[in-house]
Amino acid sequence: MQGKIGTSSYINQALKENDLYAKKKFGQNFLNDQNILSSIVEHAHIDKDTLVIEVGPGLGSLTEHLVKASGFVLAYEIDKDLLPILDKNFKDCNNLKVINKDILEVDINKDIDEYKKNFKNVYLVANLPYYITTPIILGLLSKTDKIKRYVMMMQEEVAERICGKPKTKDYNALSIAIGYRAKAKLELKVPRTVFIPSPNVDSAVISLDLYDNPPYKAKNEELFFEFIRICFNQRRKTLYNNLGMVYKKDFVLKMLEDLNIKATARSEELDIVDFIKMSDYIEDNYDKN
Repeated sequence: MQGKIGTSSYINQALKENDLYAKKKFGQNFLNDQNILSSIVEHAHIDKDTLVIEVGPGLGSLTEHLVKASGFVLAYEIDKDLLPILDKNFKDCNNLKVINKDILEVDINKDIDEYKKNFKNVYLVANLPYYITTPIILGLLSKTDKIKRYVMMMQEEVAERICGKPKTKDYNALSIAIGYRAKAKLELKVPRTVFIPSPNVDSAVISLDLYDNPPYKAKNEELFFEFIRICFNQRRKTLYNNLGMVYKKDFVLKMLEDLNIKATARSEELDIVDFIKMSDYIEDNYDKN
C-alpha cells in the first residue's frame, strides 16, 4: 500500500501519470491534508470491530487511513478510470473491497450482510460529492438502519442546514428529515484550499448518530416527509399560507387552532414534534374530496 496518498505531490503525480483529471460530473475534489484526514477518522470513532462504508474513495486519500483504523472497508467508486489506481495503491491490502457502482443504485443491505461478518459496528465515513450529498444521505437513511453512524464531509452550507436548529436561518426541511432518524452534529470545518482542485466553497464534516430507540414516529412517514417539504416551500410565507396552497384553507385554520399553533407562525419557528402532530392530524382528518 502506498504511503501518504492524500498529499498534493502524490495527487498531482497520480493524475499526470494516468492522464486523468478531476471530473466535475462526479464532483471530484481530492483532499490533500493529512491532518484533516486523520481528524475525520478520529471523529468517526472506528476500530477493528467496525465495517466502514466509504462513498467515492477517489485516489484513496481517506481510504488509506480507514483501512488502518477499521476491520474492513467497503468502498463504492463510480469512476472506473480510478479503479487501476486504487488497485495499485491497495494491492497488498486484505481488508478493502472496491465496488464500481453508484451508491444510489446498490442494494446496501445485501452488501452489508455479505461483508459485515463478525464486525460489531457498521459506520459510513466519506468525503461526499457535493452535487448528490442530500440524495445519498436521505437515500441511505430510508433504505437501511444497519449503518449506525455517519461521518461525512460536504459543502459547509449543506452541513449547516442539516444541523440547523429551530428559529435559525439554517433550519429547514432537510434538518427535520434527518433529525427524524438521527442526531446531527457539526464536527469540523474544512477550508477550500486543501483540495485539488479547490472547490468554490468551504466544506464541513458532520456526524449523524442513528437513534437506537427513535423518539419520533409519524403515523404516515411518506406523508410526513412530503408535508415538511410543503411547509418550507417558501420560507418568507407563513405556515398557513404555505399549507393553504396544497390543503383547503379552512381545514388548515382548524388544524392550527386545534393544535394550538399560531396561524401567523413560520415553519422555522416550530420543532419536529409540531410537524409530526400536523402530519398525523392530516393523516387522520383530511378529506381530499
